[in-house]
Amino acid sequence: MSNISDHKLISMSVENLKNLKNLEIDFQGKNVTAILGPNGNGKSTILHALASAFSPLENGKGENYKFSDFFLPNTDATWNDSCLSIKYSYKDKREEHIIVREYRKTQVRWTPRYVNRFKREVYYIGIDKCVPMIESEKKQSKVNYATQALQSPEISTVLSKASYILNKQYIRFNSHQTGSKEFIGVEVANLKYSALSMSAGEQKVFHILKTIYEAGKYSLILVDELDLLLHDLALKRLIDVIVERAESKSLQVIFTTHRESVVERNDINIRHIYSSEIQTHCLNETKPDALTRLIGGPIRSVNIFVEDDLSKAIVNQVASKLKLKKHIQVDRFGAAANCFTIAAGMFLNNKELTNYYFVLDGDVYVSKEEKEAQIRKKIVGDDPLMVEIQEATLNSIFQYNLPNDISPEKFIYQKLRSQDAFGGYELVEEEQEILDLMSHLPLPYENHGFINDLIEQLGEDRDTGLSRVIKLLSKTIYWDEYVQPIHDFLVPYASTLIENPSSPQVA
Repeated sequence: MSNISDHKLISMSVENLKNLKNLEIDFQGKNVTAILGPNGNGKSTILHALASAFSPLENGKGENYKFSDFFLPNTDATWNDSCLSIKYSYKDKREEHIIVREYRKTQVRWTPRYVNRFKREVYYIGIDKCVPMIESEKKQSKVNYATQALQSPEISTVLSKASYILNKQYIRFNSHQTGSKEFIGVEVANLKYSALSMSAGEQKVFHILKTIYEAGKYSLILVDELDLLLHDLALKRLIDVIVERAESKSLQVIFTTHRESVVERNDINIRHIYSSEIQTHCLNETKPDALTRLIGGPIRSVNIFVEDDLSKAIVNQVASKLKLKKHIQVDRFGAAANCFTIAAGMFLNNKELTNYYFVLDGDVYVSKEEKEAQIRKKIVGDDPLMVEIQEATLNSIFQYNLPNDISPEKFIYQKLRSQDAFGGYELVEEEQEILDLMSHLPLPYENHGFINDLIEQLGEDRDTGLSRVIKLLSKTIYWDEYVQPIHDFLVPYASTLIENPSSPQVA
């Protein structure tokens, strides 16, 4: 086997396996492949089949999986008549060989026999690696263990990469032994702790890194739910590290994920699994728009956080006029003070955060100085990094052009009722209905009533009523100035997301 090199999984065809039907999926192009798709469409099943298709190399470090490890016969499923094939290549003395091998479940067993399967170093990392060790520990008393520091060039690299991914300076990687159990531990600054105290995401990152840096050349590494329990920035950096290592060691890494942001990467294969009644489709290099049409759910490119549902309706109207509504996600943070807490927290976790905006109503924390004071309460420090994060947070916060000493609700009420508000625009019947209702409503007890009482009189659900009122406001001569700050930060996306949907997002 020493003369055999350049192992490559080319493709897999599945006639019938669990929830996969007539699937054709290839892994050519990049060293790393991401498999996306709705729950229950077969992403994990693909990894299980691939893990079972190989037998370990002689004297290799790879794991030995069998189909029965993942497809255990039971009352509801015997797996009989399951059938798939794998196309595989390798080099022997510089000559390339391409082989197609079929795998089938008969009434008796899976074929071919394990000794006759492709030989390759394979590792499978399932979602069980995300379970914090403390949750699986049954012992109720003190856990005593012996500690040994792991030392090797690979372990040093793991510590360095983990520090980069998780934004924490790790200085030591330990192995702990207690009875028949062995588990990991780490040290950061003056803190030393084991897997019993690790977060699930932290534990997972170390497990993945240790695997990819200790795996031999040409290994196949399979990771289920790579994104599970990881922050967006940590996931991005983890994929960066995986891609770098896969290229340098000629590894093939295949992972499943639900995080659609990975489709914007150009350094990995994108395979999207989607099942119809008769077939499981695999679409290559799909982009967000394609995913939206396939699975019916919104996949947003711009994230905007606002105070309440009135502001959400306003932002949606601005985006609608720019034909960007399907590209944005608008969420509420509640009271204005929450804006600074949420924004600061996000930027502290990811100082390179882009395409995230926070919109204040404009009636409190109006000046730049007021905003800066609030941010400094959340992001404390005067060192260059903290100042950079403070500035990034400030630059992400916008507000409407609201006159002083007036609430948004009262401003909207007054502008809709003012003379010549529509500048000659001829109202249709449903628009005139709103103005007629407003003219008969008594002045409200408090400012929110300027809009709430009107919505109640319209007799529609709140979202529909707000949409109608704000759409009418957008016809007035006051609209453009009022929403200009929001309009201005959304305008650049019109060219990148509409005219050229596959282009990189605006930073």
